[in-house]
Amino acid sequence: MKELSVIVDNQATEKYLRIASISIALYDYIITLPAEWRFYRSQSSLSHLRLACILFVLIRYGSIIVMTISNYGVFSTGFTQETCKNYYMIAPCFKVIQTMISQVILGVRTFNIARRDRQIGIALVVLYFVSVALEWFTNMFNRIPVVVHGNCTPGNSGRILSAWFFYTVAMSYDLAVLTISTVYLLRYNPLNSRLERLVRVLIYDGIGYFVVLTGSNILNIILYHTSDIQTQAAGASIGFAVIWIMSQRILIHLRELSETETRRLENIAAMRSPQNARDAASAIRSPLTAKSHTDPESGLNDAHTDDMELDICTCVKPTVTLDHTDECGVSSSWGAPMVQ
Repeated sequence: MKELSVIVDNQATEKYLRIASISIALYDYIITLPAEWRFYRSQSSLSHLRLACILFVLIRYGSIIVMTISNYGVFSTGFTQETCKNYYMIAPCFKVIQTMISQVILGVRTFNIARRDRQIGIALVVLYFVSVALEWFTNMFNRIPVVVHGNCTPGNSGRILSAWFFYTVAMSYDLAVLTISTVYLLRYNPLNSRLERLVRVLIYDGIGYFVVLTGSNILNIILYHTSDIQTQAAGASIGFAVIWIMSQRILIHLRELSETETRRLENIAAMRSPQNARDAASAIRSPLTAKSHTDPESGLNDAHTDDMELDICTCVKPTVTLDHTDECGVSSSWGAPMVQ
């Protein structure tokens, strides 16, 4: 009776944790609906989505799928040992897929912050595939179906638990890529308050992501080592919600900074003549928006970059021309350089 009471208490705690994670994720989904709409509206067409928008959709709705599958197995009461065998591995598979999407977001972000350095890019690709291989192996090894009161959850059996090592690998990848991006950001010497704010936001986003997600991963490691096999995955839903929220927040902040920069450039161009506006558009580059400029004379296109790229803006010195007509009706003009 005592052992049964402990199992019931553990299951109740697991359900409370899952309900809390679902509530937080649902609240965040609702308040980010306007940001999602702005993501779609900023695309040139739905058939040519930018990489940031694709990653946003994948992490947002991939997370909904994995949370739905995982929590259905826990809250359902109709599973048998046979039906659970056909279901229990689906949630762990989507769990790795969600982590892979999140790590792609961090990797692309770090690669662009590192100014698309070839060596950094190769290192990130190698690190990514090594991490993914370890995550698939550790998350699938020695998994068994666990059925308690009709619930179906994946458990980790054997003398050596491997599922907890999944979180260690994920934390190692996050630490590596965020260390690289932070080092590069600290090397920037912002020339104005706008760039300084940009660098500060990118640093805070990276550190916040790592701190919150590491806390969730440590919680899951503790649960895998201290809980019984029926409640090992009690904190999994919290991890799903944290990855979802923090990953999409990075993309939302990058898009907002990009939109702000675009409006600033439009205001600059509106105050100038069409010829000067065209010259400014080719010289001033947003730190976060994509660069795709066509020279009307040569017909050549600049290399296209992703909308999460971090570049240093080029200074433009336009000439302001004033027309003056004196009292005799004679028109004259003069110009003076102005640093923009």
